[in-house]
Amino acid sequence: MAAVLLSGCASAPMTRGGSLSSYDSLTPSDGVLAKSLVRVSKDEVLAAKTVRIVPTVFSQAASPNLSTKQRVLVANAVDRSLCVGLSERFQVVTADQPADLTAHVLVTQAAPTNEVAAGASKVVSFVPMALGVPAPVPRLPIGLGSLTVEAEAQDPSGKQQAAMIWARGANSFTNSPTVSTAGDAYDLAASFGGDFSQLLVTGASPFGKAPHMPSLDKIGSSLGGKPKYAACETFGRGPGAVGMIAERVGLPPEWSDKGAPTENQ
Repeated sequence: MAAVLLSGCASAPMTRGGSLSSYDSLTPSDGVLAKSLVRVSKDEVLAAKTVRIVPTVFSQAASPNLSTKQRVLVANAVDRSLCVGLSERFQVVTADQPADLTAHVLVTQAAPTNEVAAGASKVVSFVPMALGVPAPVPRLPIGLGSLTVEAEAQDPSGKQQAAMIWARGANSFTNSPTVSTAGDAYDLAASFGGDFSQLLVTGASPFGKAPHMPSLDKIGSSLGGKPKYAACETFGRGPGAVGMIAERVGLPPEWSDKGAPTENQ
């Protein structure tokens, strides 16, 4: 299965952006699709009860091909996914409240999706349905986007307690094409948020483990419902059913995701 997935997968560089307080002791911990370097102080992280999220930003050289609006949308998708994931164990607090851990993320690379190739993939995928054949059609393995990020969680003294450099390319089987240069980066943003939040929730690498059942709160938030903690409203609510339908037909995420509330942008 891994070989099949990787055969139609874009590559993503392990770019460093200089935002981590330390790059020492980072060790490889790759998943089937994502590459990563990870460090975590398990006891300290598991002892933490509250967490604050600093809004994600793009490095200057991360993605000159994405518009400012698209970069804001992708960054917010990282934060929203991270907030929902961290809510599984932590109390997420607002920027003006004290916290046991403060998490921050930097996007260091976001390769654009080829809109023409994505549109062609979506058209091709509808052909079997039009012929009455319910067969899934893999996405064309060209013009795939990718995302690379680095993230850190610090204690109140500023000491690094967890860090991750994460890189993943879109693939022909699990990433649905949308006609937007930011389509794959937006999709992968949620995947990263899930992986980094699991690092902090469990105190261990999220890779190489059996999937676990998400809580009802997490499922509801993922479907566009009210988040468990009010602090997560800072990043807006997910597009829910509207987003699922938009993704199904290949519409750009810019059309369905309202992003963060205007006063927070």
